[in-house]
Amino acid sequence: MALLFAERALGIEGDIGAYVSQHLLIHLTHLVGGLFLYLLGRRLSGKRFVGLFALLIFLLHPRLYAHSFFNSKDTAFLAMFVVALFLAHRAFSRDRVGAFALLGAAVGVLVNLRIMGVILLAAIPALRALDFAFARGWPERKRIILSTGAFALTAAFAAYALLPYLWADPVGRGGEWWATLSDHPYKPQELFRGALYRSDKLPAAYVPVWFSITSPPFALFLGLIGAAAVLIKSAPARFGALRNTRLRFHLLALGCFTLPVVGIILLNANVYDEWRQVYFLWAPFSLLAALGLGRLSSALRGRVPRAAVYGATGAGLAATVVSAALIHPNQHLSFNFLVDRVTPEHLRTQYVLDYWKHGTQQAIVWLSRSGIVPSDGGIASVDAELAVMDILPVVHRMRLPRSSSPDAFVVGNFPEPLGPVLHTVSVYAHTLATARRKSDLRMVYETVRRREPFIDSVFDLHRLGGDLALVKEPCAPAFVETWAHLKITPLNVGDLAPEWKATGFEERSWPLVVYGAAFDGKCAALVPYPDYPVADIEVGWSPPLLDDNEAREAARQAKTDGRLLARSFYDVYLAGGELVYIQEPCDPLETEHTFLLDIYPQRASDLPEDRRENGFE
Repeated sequence: MALLFAERALGIEGDIGAYVSQHLLIHLTHLVGGLFLYLLGRRLSGKRFVGLFALLIFLLHPRLYAHSFFNSKDTAFLAMFVVALFLAHRAFSRDRVGAFALLGAAVGVLVNLRIMGVILLAAIPALRALDFAFARGWPERKRIILSTGAFALTAAFAAYALLPYLWADPVGRGGEWWATLSDHPYKPQELFRGALYRSDKLPAAYVPVWFSITSPPFALFLGLIGAAAVLIKSAPARFGALRNTRLRFHLLALGCFTLPVVGIILLNANVYDEWRQVYFLWAPFSLLAALGLGRLSSALRGRVPRAAVYGATGAGLAATVVSAALIHPNQHLSFNFLVDRVTPEHLRTQYVLDYWKHGTQQAIVWLSRSGIVPSDGGIASVDAELAVMDILPVVHRMRLPRSSSPDAFVVGNFPEPLGPVLHTVSVYAHTLATARRKSDLRMVYETVRRREPFIDSVFDLHRLGGDLALVKEPCAPAFVETWAHLKITPLNVGDLAPEWKATGFEERSWPLVVYGAAFDGKCAALVPYPDYPVADIEVGWSPPLLDDNEAREAARQAKTDGRLLARSFYDVYLAGGELVYIQEPCDPLETEHTFLLDIYPQRASDLPEDRRENGFE
């Protein structure tokens, strides 16, 4: 919403303008967070260099710096978390009603960005309760009650006003909102240490390991020293430590770093896409690292030891900057020396990598500038989850014409497709995406067309080496825009990977634009064959078809009595309890397309019990 308002206010129009302006505004938000961290670090230590060092650690994390240009959710929450921490320190220092009201508004915004903002929503009243217990006399207690009430009211108002979902039923929907913290309906699979886990059943080490292998090592070392120093200093003080504003906030920073991780582990909370949803941990950790450097320099006597500490820290900062520059523009994939970055493809087989699709974008840019294929529609971009052309304004967005069969493709997150590699995008010797040319499928067609298929259907299926060959003749170029849905039943369920054993079969959808091509009215594709003994294969292709009269009547009723839900490649109507798709004019070949629907319920409780586990259909 903030980005949209800014674009409207500045009169920014068009895809490229929105793309560039959003990058700028998201990054400026991140820099504002860094500024407030500098101010907070200076307040907590009383030393300007500690605040400056906290700012440097905050800004020079390669992954977070890269995300600060394109991730409008996690980095915005990180920046707002820093602002809320600063305002908390200011409110407790001033102990005025207005300061706590402003803090409440900031925490309400924070909770609205991500539910994890409840950390501060709970911590502030808890600290005020301690102040109340230690207060002397009624006037001080009255001031605490009023300021805490102001905090609670402004926090509730900000959270409610900025989240329309709560307006209809604040209590009921607030409970559902809280429940999504540990049971979010979206549960993708995560690659972690070479194994696939569902995102709500991750090992306890998931967040700590991701944090450790992607953060600058020198900062990890100083952060641990800072955490140890806070614990050592607060241990003898006991409850007295909570009455000291400076030490109290050292403990608050430590709690904001450790408690969310403990909560995620205990609640089995849903986390995915490495640790991006808890990037806010870097704010308190940067403070701890800066405090650790300050403590280390104070503990060492003499110019030489202190110079050695500052020199080593400077070398760590420089090494972080240089390593990030070397892998530019892929800093969002930076790893430190705690993980193997040298063995080719080790990271790609052990951890999730380029889910933001930047490598695919780079390959499209290279292909469009290479002159290998015409720039008037001869490039097709394919990815595991989305068409990259939809998020890349620097290249013309191209739809595949029905009259052409694209020759070159950009592929990411898929097994090796056919054709020679024209260009590879990689980082640390790990492949992110490839640009390829279709050149071998004619040979596949010539090889298998003389054989009897083992499945004779819309596509004839042949076994060819370690792959399945799909052949169709005659075939239209529209073939390359479709998917083949294979349901493969194993001979023995024990042959399946653990995540598939519950269902007893493996169902895959292959985008044939990656694995196939049309030529001279013929179609061929080659998709990977399972590496276990197969008992049966089913091929899903076309939806059930209505005859002409039924189709005309359904379209007429939908337009007359139905409700238009969505306008896209097809107009979608809700009519008589069913979805009706209408496209006008329509090519008869469209009847061979398969519709992929994502239907999200308003409440998980609306679903049949067998579907509640996933929360969506």
